[in-house]
Amino acid sequence: MITPSMRKYIAFIAALAIFCSCGEYNKVLKSRDVNYRFDYAKRAFNEKKYVNAATVLTDIITPLRGGPKGEEALYLLAMSHFENKDYLNSGLYFKTYYQRYPRGKYAELARFYGGYGYYLDSPDPQLDQSATVKAIEELTGFLEAYPKSDRVTVAQNAIFELQDKLTLKELQNAQLYYNLGNFLGNNYEAAIITAQNAVKDYPYSKYKEDFEMLILKAKYQEARQSIDEKRADRYRDVVDEYYSFINNYPDTKNRKEADNIFKIASKHVKD
Repeated sequence: MITPSMRKYIAFIAALAIFCSCGEYNKVLKSRDVNYRFDYAKRAFNEKKYVNAATVLTDIITPLRGGPKGEEALYLLAMSHFENKDYLNSGLYFKTYYQRYPRGKYAELARFYGGYGYYLDSPDPQLDQSATVKAIEELTGFLEAYPKSDRVTVAQNAIFELQDKLTLKELQNAQLYYNLGNFLGNNYEAAIITAQNAVKDYPYSKYKEDFEMLILKAKYQEARQSIDEKRADRYRDVVDEYYSFINNYPDTKNRKEADNIFKIASKHVKD
């Protein structure tokens, strides 16, 4: 049983440890001994004090560059930012590492974690996808450089997930155009082009059926609201699109809606 006096003693020891730790950190920051600061940074990293490690390493990577400790210092700096979930800076330092030390001890890990950090930083589809694109680029580079790495499966799965996110964003864009209809122009055409480009760019996406159904619906709406001179030709295009869609997805959940579109469109294309 822990007595009140024992609790006070434990609290005192903990406070003393924190004080000593902070005291050493401040001493390191003021020191001009690069090797001493490097040793502290390594220890801080191992103790999961990543902010301390990153702060110290940022100051010493330049003087250590070219020496025996420069390579490790740069990698630890990148990993410190990674562990801090600062994936933008970690990616920049990882890239600096593998470009500076293409055959270095940590080159494979640097290429992997650089890309994987951008993957972790990838936002929801409705937001800017710069990090997503960067993640795909870096992870693809990793796979090309290390095709036999034991991290290949993780990288591939991350790329597939990221591509699905980009595809979903395109689907949302195409759906937005469709919803706008003829507001301030022919947005159905924009929906069709956006969806067709996405199918071309991501032919194996899990959203491919959704794109193709949206194309069918947009072509139908475009035909339905066309001027007389264009209506017949556009309905023929709808019928062709229907046959293509049903051929690709005979058991589609959208069968009833697709059949209704075909039924209406076929009435306008009689010879």
